[in-house]
This record gives sequence, C-alpha cells and structure tokens, in this order.
Amino acid sequence: MFDKLDDLLARYEEIMNELNEPTVTNNQDRFRKLMKEQSDLTPIVEAYKEYKKCKQDEEDSLALLDSESDEDMKEMLKEELSAAKKRIEELEKELKILLLPKDPNDDKNVIMEIRAGAGGDEAALFAAEMYRLYVHYAESQRWKAELLNVDEIGIGGMKEVSFTITGQGAYSKLKYESGVHRVQRVPETESGGRIHTSTVSVAVMPEVDDDIDIVIDDKDIRIDVMRASGNGGQCVNTTDSAVRLTHYPTGIVVYSQTEKSQLQNKAKAFALLKAKLYDLEQQQRHDAEAEMRRSQIGTGDRSEKIRTYNFPQGRVTDHRIGLTLYKLDKIMNGDIGEIIDGCILADQTAKLARMNQEG
Repeated sequence: MFDKLDDLLARYEEIMNELNEPTVTNNQDRFRKLMKEQSDLTPIVEAYKEYKKCKQDEEDSLALLDSESDEDMKEMLKEELSAAKKRIEELEKELKILLLPKDPNDDKNVIMEIRAGAGGDEAALFAAEMYRLYVHYAESQRWKAELLNVDEIGIGGMKEVSFTITGQGAYSKLKYESGVHRVQRVPETESGGRIHTSTVSVAVMPEVDDDIDIVIDDKDIRIDVMRASGNGGQCVNTTDSAVRLTHYPTGIVVYSQTEKSQLQNKAKAFALLKAKLYDLEQQQRHDAEAEMRRSQIGTGDRSEKIRTYNFPQGRVTDHRIGLTLYKLDKIMNGDIGEIIDGCILADQTAKLARMNQEG
C-alpha cells in the first residue's frame, strides 16, 4: 500500500509543479485534466502526509522515552505516543478506503427513471411522491433537477417519470437508489381500511458525456415529432414540439416533451437514449461479473427489492443494509442522507473485505 502512496505523492507534486507553470492555461483540455487529477489526489495526499507525521511523532516519542528519566515527562510522552498510535490506526483505515478503486461514473450527473409497478393508481401516486423525494434531496445537495418526460394520471400520480439531476458527485450517491421500492399503506380510495402493498422501480443512469463514446447510427433510429400531451401551456400543446426516438437494435423508445422547442426536446431525447444505451452496456457487463456483485451494495440490479416504506408504522427499512428508521415523513421530504451514507459504508466495507481476501 505504501509504495502506491509514495507514487501518488510523487505524481501529486508533478501535477502541482505543472500547474504552477505560467503557460499551463494555454491548453485548456490539459489544464482541466490536471485540475481534476489534483482534486482527486488531494484527500489521499493530505491523509498520507498526516500519517507520515504521526509515524514520525511515534518514533520521536519512543526515542525520548528511552532517554528520559523524569517521571512527569515520561507520562506526557506516553500520552503523546498513545494519541499518535490511535491516529495512525484511524488514518490506515481512511487510506485503505481512499485507495479503493473509484467508480469512473461517480462524478457524473444522473438520469433517473421512476416507473409505477404493481398496485395500479396507488403505485402511480407513490411514483409521484418518490419523484418529489428526489427533487427535494437534490435541492438539499445544491444539485439541479430537471424534468425530461412524465406520463401523468388524473389524480396526481405518475405512471412514469424521467428527469436529470446535475451536480458534483450526483451518481456517487444516487446510484444506491436503483431497484424496487415498496410502499405499504391504506390508499385514500380504500373504504375498508386495508393496507395495500404497491411498488415502483427506480433506475439511476450516469449521464453520458464526451469522454464516453456511444455511437448511434442514423439508420438505427426513427425520429417522430408530435404534439405534446398533458399540461404545459398553449404553446406546448399546439405545436409539434414533442420528440420520440425509437432505437431499432435494442427496441428502446424515449420521449421528450417538456420543452417548447422541438430542438431542445430532441437534444434531451438523445441524451436519454445515450444514457440508456450506456446503462444497457453496463448492465450486461455487470451480469457477466454477477458473483463479484453479490458482495456489493448498490449493484444496480433493477429487480432487487431494496426498500420498504410502511406508512402505518412511520417506518422505512433498507433491506440491503438492515437499516430501519422511524422518520418516514422526513424521508419522503428528501431526507435520505442517513440511508445513502449507510449504503456507502456497507459498500466500502464489502470491497475492503474482498480486497483483503485477494491480498
């Protein structure tokens, strides 16, 4: 581990020297890459520098203890030695986590899709509530949520909704939301007071940017333009602004109607299609590594029931990490940070255990 850390420290110093060159901004692409690499390495380098200082403090305290005869001074040195050892242990754990292979998509924006599953209108109502949950969570992180497409039902529910969330590290947190979410409650339309169970599925896909090459052949695509449906004002409904793309090889169909301009809707539809094709490629790769994925949290298995929202008990349970919280109202208002932090910790723990086995 320490050989790798020494190499990373040397690389960090190289980057800093290059960034201090007066001509560094002449090549903007190179400059951006260096800034990104520097940002990624900074937490590792800072932790490693502190680790080295603590190791030096430990050695100094041990050397002084051997030569010191004053009892009060010895006591003080023992305390310093104990503090240094404790901090060294903490930093070793921290460095192991920092050195875990990083998901290359973690820094990307996301495209999310929520679909109503079993439960009819009740599932569609819950899908709409889940959409609002993620919008509120995005706002709490100072991210931006933007609607791509929605298929609404008359009572305020959504059969399906797709949207983007833009912000630093969006995928690194929201990827743990992928899977089936189950709600247990008495529907407003239920006169007998019986609890019904409904489901929605959530798909979280990294937005495809210029560094990912997704080739879409013109002959593989059908583009249909049509009038947008649903609410959206007179302009939206009276012009052929909505765009539907059909990708023949995969059968994927995407639709965008939220913008008044056909060009804007077309750009959004292509962004969604690229994300879906990239996601399909990732899913196929994941399936080939299924054994490895079983030890991980947030694998993106769409059929996995990940969470239950029990309204009568005010309870939310994440089944992957065995976490139950009795603050359903807050969670439905976007307060999912504790759940996501738990998933990240469980994911890191599983990866560390596997790394130790392999090592």
